Parts: sequence; C-alpha cells; structure tokens
Amino acid sequence: MHAPASAAEPLSPSPLPDGAPPGLATWLAVLSVGIGAFALVTTEFLPVGLLPQIAAELRVSEGLAGMLVTVPGIVAAIAALGVTVGVGRADRRHVLWALMGVMVVSNLLVTFASSFWTILLGRSLLGIGVGGFWSIGVAIGPRLVPLRYTTRATALIFGGVSIGTVAGVPAGALIGELLGWRTAFGIAAGIGVLVLAIQVFLLPPLPPTKATTVRDLPLLLKNPKARIGLVATVLMFIGQFAAYTYITPFLVQVTQMSARTVSALLLAYGAAGFVGNIAGGWIAERSARAALIATALVLGSATALLPLFGNGAVAATVIIMVWGLGFGAMPISLQNWMFRAAPDGMETGGALFVATAQVALASGSGVGGIAVDHLGVPSAMIVGGAFALATAAVVWHFGRERARLHVVH
Repeated sequence: MHAPASAAEPLSPSPLPDGAPPGLATWLAVLSVGIGAFALVTTEFLPVGLLPQIAAELRVSEGLAGMLVTVPGIVAAIAALGVTVGVGRADRRHVLWALMGVMVVSNLLVTFASSFWTILLGRSLLGIGVGGFWSIGVAIGPRLVPLRYTTRATALIFGGVSIGTVAGVPAGALIGELLGWRTAFGIAAGIGVLVLAIQVFLLPPLPPTKATTVRDLPLLLKNPKARIGLVATVLMFIGQFAAYTYITPFLVQVTQMSARTVSALLLAYGAAGFVGNIAGGWIAERSARAALIATALVLGSATALLPLFGNGAVAATVIIMVWGLGFGAMPISLQNWMFRAAPDGMETGGALFVATAQVALASGSGVGGIAVDHLGVPSAMIVGGAFALATAAVVWHFGRERARLHVVH
C-alpha cells in the first residue's frame, strides 16, 4: 500500500550541503530504498493473484486462503505503531536492514512451508516488515539528499511503492502460472537479499534527532478534517480489498477465464492503475475533495457492477480496466487529503494513518473472505462496492462542511 510521504519518523538535517548535487552513489542509495518499497508492497499483494493455486495445493477454502492478505495487514498496523516507538534512537539504517531481513525470512518460510499455518506465520512476519518500513523507511529518502532534491528522492521511493501496488498481483499471477506459486515467493526473497546487500553497501549512518513517544501517535485525531480522512481511509480500503483479494477467483469461476488470460488482464489492470495514479494526482492538485469522491465512485461502481456483467469476458475486461483506474488513484487521493488536512501533524501522526490503512486492508480481506465462504465469490464484489460508494457519500456530505469549519478556525 501507499503510505504518507511524511511518516512518523523525525527528520535530521540532510547529510549534504544544500547546494551540492547528489552523486551517483547517493541516488543509488535512494533507489535501493525505493526498490525495497517495491519488494515489500509486491510481496504484500502476491497472494491475491495466487489464491486459487495456494488454496488448491493446501486444501483450504479460498476465503481462508485470503487470510494470507488479512493477517499481514493486521500485524503491519501494530508494527507501524510499535516500531515507531520501539526503535528509539537506533540508527535508521540498521532498522531498515532488519526490516528487509524480516521480509526475506518471511518469503523463504512461505516458499518452503508444507502447511497453511506455517505459511501464515511467514506472512505474519511480513507484516512486521511492511508496517515498520512505513514508519521508518519512507522518511529516509529526503535525508540522503540536499533540500532542493528531497521531492525527487521522495518521488523515486514512491515510484517503487506505485509499481509494487499495481504490479504485485499480476506479477504473482504470471509467475505462478509459469513456474508455480512458491517460485513467486522465492523470487521475492531473492530480490530482498539483493536489496539488503545494496543497502548495506550504500546507506550512510542515519541517526534520528529525537525518539517518537506514544503521546505523539494520536495527534491526527485532534484535527476534524484529518478524522474525515481516516474514516475515508477505513471505508475505501475495506471496500477495495474486500473485492480485490478475490478478483482472481471471480475471473476464473464466474467469467471462466483461463489462468493465463487472468494474468494478462491483471497486467492490464496494473497499467490502468498507472494512468489512474497520474489522473488522480492531477485532480487532487486542484481539489482534494473532488479527487477522493471521484476515486470512490469509480471503485464502487466498477466492483458493484462486476457481478452483474462479469459473466462476459468483454464486459468483465472493461470493468476491470475502469477498476484499475480507480485503484491507481486511491492512494494519492487519500494521501493528498491527509496532507492538506494536517501538513504539520503527519510528522508524528503518520504512523496512525499507516496503522488505520493496514487495519482496513486486513478487515477488507477478512470481510470479503466471510462473504465468499458464505455467499460465493460475487458477493465480495458487491460488499466492496458498497463500502467504496459509502466513502464517496461521507466525503461529499462531511468533507465540505468540516473542511470549511477547519479553515475558519
């Protein structure tokens, strides 16, 4: 998932003078953090494209297999808060190395595990890496370069996030189809080892200026507009992942697409996500409220319509592409709202935003799994659509009123 560009991590002055251009080694260090973000986000979403294969081999229901997405989200929410406070004054370079190491161990456990519960343990470890990274890792880029280059460094890191967000599912589906689902996690472990080696070689010491305390975490709750953003985050993430977690079973069982066709369509979904990310950013620059409402409407409409028209391959393809546009716009729309609501509070309250998003992600997968096991795969799409449309209603009704009150005060 995307995280706030200013996480809970306090920043120290840049190690380079403001006028000195960064060298190649510096940009490679920033890139290593971006690739780490890509690896973590991709791994987080890998099971979505592999659920039918995993469920079949391990002889569990697809709803239960969805726990491989749900549990890491719950653990990540706890880790986002716990790591932020727990690392104290530790060198952030060492913390980042440890988190990447946890990701490698997680993927190796999944690759070689013989039981569902061992795999679930491995996925739980991934949650520590994901949550900890959003609390610590996203603030590292701006510390590696002079002030005038911080925007570029942040964009490079979040480029990895964006690619991982939209590419994780199709990449997993494609590798799973060609080489098996365990190979997908093995490749993710290999990428993690490579990234860790690069970071050990390139990252300079990164001591914090102060330790974040428990008192700093709930600062966003004091801001009315930020509270609306947190509610929107909960509703949107639940809606997205209640449906998205089960997109592959839907296309296989309802639309009756082959696994290879599903992989191709998920790649197209990812491509649409890149377009949605750009369009969402363009709209968000002009109106945070309009961007959030539009994103929720696109997501909600697409997921709710899929059970009605998803029996046909052409209709399903069109709807999935529209859904991809909304998915790409979702993170930047939510982040932009939160930045405008509390530009100062995100320094110490960012961990709360990350934890909220991860809890909602896990809840969405869980809610979708319950619907799938009791009412069938199409019901997850309807549930997801309802939550996303509720987001649009909340922001339309409360966002304008609360935003005005916030400005007045």
